[in-house]
Amino acid sequence: MIKTENLNLYYGTNQALKNISMEIEQNSVTAFIGPSGCGKSTFLRCINRMNDLIKGVKIEGKIEINNENIYDKSIDVNTLRRNVGMVFQKPTPFPKSIYENVAYGLKVNGSLNKADLNAKVELAIKQAALWEEVKDDLNKPALSLSGGQQQRLCIARAIAVSPSIVLMDEPTSALDPISTLKVEELIKELKKDFTIVIVTHNMQQAARISDKTAFFYMGELIEYDATKTIFNSPKNERTLNYVSGNFG
Repeated sequence: MIKTENLNLYYGTNQALKNISMEIEQNSVTAFIGPSGCGKSTFLRCINRMNDLIKGVKIEGKIEINNENIYDKSIDVNTLRRNVGMVFQKPTPFPKSIYENVAYGLKVNGSLNKADLNAKVELAIKQAALWEEVKDDLNKPALSLSGGQQQRLCIARAIAVSPSIVLMDEPTSALDPISTLKVEELIKELKKDFTIVIVTHNMQQAARISDKTAFFYMGELIEYDATKTIFNSPKNERTLNYVSGNFG
């Protein structure tokens, strides 16, 4: 689904990613772990070319999604970002109603009739495990929801346009423990329909929800394997030291 070969990224003269090569499987949850500043969020943002927006960034190597190099000059970045949704660390609902938040991308990307639009909005909110909490008042301001509800609404907004991949950059770090567990359960459910890549600073979370885990350190991919292997019998000493809490 996602294949990276010899990816290097520079912020000016500073090299932030060094020869990253890995393959991410379809309909799986892949977690990126590592200490702050190790390159995991930078790499995540390469998958939908969000680093293009940063001045002075230079990228070498390639990332293929379904055998197509997303850094090829022929790629339409807007189309890419419709296919690769993004959920950020802090919930970022628009200052609109619950309904309009989810409908926004659908309206921008196509001309659906009202019935089809309503059906897609409802489906996305249901997929985000939020429907039972908001179905009676979809015109309520999104910003009046709790933090956990807002984050699930942002997930609904991301999946409403039917991407194949959803990127999540520490999506529960601003949430309380109960909301965190709801989002984790949601992520496990969503992998039936989407390929999910999540950056998390919470190693227990990675262990709970991911199929595979990648450990990054100082811009390098140190180890990438089945999550059980990474946490129970890693092959690299630096991975062992990190997951056992000896540094980071």
